[in-house]
Amino acid sequence: MLSHDRIWAAIDAIAERYGLSASGLARKAGLDSTAFNKSKRHSSDGRPRWPSTESVSKVIEATGASLREFMALVDTDGVTTGKPAAGTTRQIALLGVAQAGSGGFFDDAGFPAGNGFDVIDFPAVPGDGVYALEVQGDSMLPAYRDGDRLIVQPGAQVRKGDRVVVRTTGGEVMAKVLQRQTADELLLASLNPDHADRTIAISDVDWIARVLWASQ
Repeated sequence: MLSHDRIWAAIDAIAERYGLSASGLARKAGLDSTAFNKSKRHSSDGRPRWPSTESVSKVIEATGASLREFMALVDTDGVTTGKPAAGTTRQIALLGVAQAGSGGFFDDAGFPAGNGFDVIDFPAVPGDGVYALEVQGDSMLPAYRDGDRLIVQPGAQVRKGDRVVVRTTGGEVMAKVLQRQTADELLLASLNPDHADRTIAISDVDWIARVLWASQ
C-alpha cells in the first residue's frame, strides 16, 4: 500500500543509491534544492505533504532509475533501511563473504550452486536469482558492519553510483560503489575510507552483483 512515509523513504533511498543527498537529488532533477528537505514533507499545520508525480518523474529521469526500481523501494521502505515491507516471502540462499571468496559455491554467472549454504526467509522481490551475503569482519565499514546481510542480484543492470559486490578471478570479494564501467575495466569507489578505490580489468572480474538491500 502506498503511504506518505514509504514514498519519501523511496526518494531518500534513490538519493543514497546514487550517492546524493536529498538536496543534491533535487538539484539533479532540476527542482529547488529544498524540495526534498525533511521540513518540506509536512505543511505548517502538520499535515503530510506528498511529492508530486512530476517530481518523482524528474527523479527517475535524472538518475536513470526505472519506475519498477522506484516502486520496489516504495514496497520495501527504501533498500538502505533494511525494513522490507510485510508480504509474501520466499527462501533465498545465505552465504558468508568468506564462502563467496572460495571456490565451489557459485556458477560462472555469480549465482549460488550446490548445497553448501544456509537459506533464510526474505520478502519476495522483483527479479530472479537474489541471494544474501553475510558481512564478516570490518573491511566494509562504515557502510556495512559485521553480521549485516547484503541482498544481491547477479546479472542485474548496474549503473554509475550503484553499490555492488564484485568477486575477482583470484577469489577476492569486495563491496564498492560503481564509478564507471568500460569495455576493459571497472572503476570502483571504496565504501571504507581506509581502503583505496580500485580499478579492475574486466578480464579479472569473476562476477558482479548489484546490492538491492542492506539488511541491518
